[in-house]
Amino acid sequence: MPPPVQPARPVFVNLGPRSYLVQVGRDLLKTLGEEVNKKLPDRVKCVVVTDSNVGPLYADTVLESLRAAGKQPELITVAAGEASKSLSCSEAVLGEMVRFGLDRKSFLVALGGGVIGDLAGFCAATYQRGIPYVQVPTTVLSQVDSSVGGKTGVNLPHAKNMVGCFHQPVHVIADLDTLSSLPKREYNEGFAEIIKHAAIRDESMFEAIKNVAAGKGDLVALIRRNISIKAVIVESDEFETIGTRALLNFGHTLGHAIEAAAGYGRLLHGEAISLGLRAAAWLSAQIAALTNDDYERIVALLRLYDLPTRLPDDLDIEEIMNIARTDKKFENGKIRFVLLRKPGDAYVSKDVMEGHLKQALEELRK
Repeated sequence: MPPPVQPARPVFVNLGPRSYLVQVGRDLLKTLGEEVNKKLPDRVKCVVVTDSNVGPLYADTVLESLRAAGKQPELITVAAGEASKSLSCSEAVLGEMVRFGLDRKSFLVALGGGVIGDLAGFCAATYQRGIPYVQVPTTVLSQVDSSVGGKTGVNLPHAKNMVGCFHQPVHVIADLDTLSSLPKREYNEGFAEIIKHAAIRDESMFEAIKNVAAGKGDLVALIRRNISIKAVIVESDEFETIGTRALLNFGHTLGHAIEAAAGYGRLLHGEAISLGLRAAAWLSAQIAALTNDDYERIVALLRLYDLPTRLPDDLDIEEIMNIARTDKKFENGKIRFVLLRKPGDAYVSKDVMEGHLKQALEELRK
């Protein structure tokens, strides 16, 4: 028999008293209870928050693991999809937590993709002014991005992530076996964030991204590499006050606006971010020092994963601009916009005006 696959070395997110480990590997859900006991040995009551797609696949394994570790878990399942990332859904989840009798000595497990991680994290952050939570991301996108860093929140109807707070998890378990159940479209969308990380911090990762697309790369190593990039940036600017963490917003200003204009659910988050990445890379070639060849390299990577690079004709540019103006990165009429000098070298620019954003959107029509 071949030897069992060993999990990758955990990534340590060093935030002083809020530090935690991110486990990366396969067949990790069965040991979740043991890992939680290392961090939360005295907490017994808990709730597992999941969605209608993920719950039927993995909730039983997680519940059994928690019970075997002496915990008393309850299950809350919300409808799958971006529409559940809302104030009304968070109110329903919080109400269930009250009904189950959770108190300040309880904890929460977020089992699902980015929507569940953000929603459940927000509920953990606000329930009785904050209880601990564990992130168990089940999509590429949530494993490499949203499960790490402590950003939690929900959407308003036309403004993504407008309501939320920072609340770091106490542990993250990224089990790559959960990715096998993803439809191809949802698997691929996560590579928008991977390509973003390569663009802003690690040009050498371009080759690894191409290798995984060709079926000959090490996906565990690639996921871990991305988590490490996110961890270093979060460590340097946890609350996004000095500008370093803002680099993670490359492609997101217009990406979020496009996602909202399309109506949550029409474009997956990563698909909208793909359009935002192309727009930001194009602006980098117009305003910063990015070469046209490097711009084309980034666009080619997006297309390698069947990610959209052209704005649908029925999306109104002025509506997208109106939504973009509500973005948190607009301050006193000015925008902090992330550009690339070259792949791996990103910076926050104040040279981008609204007219530039409109030009970039018009370029996306081509």
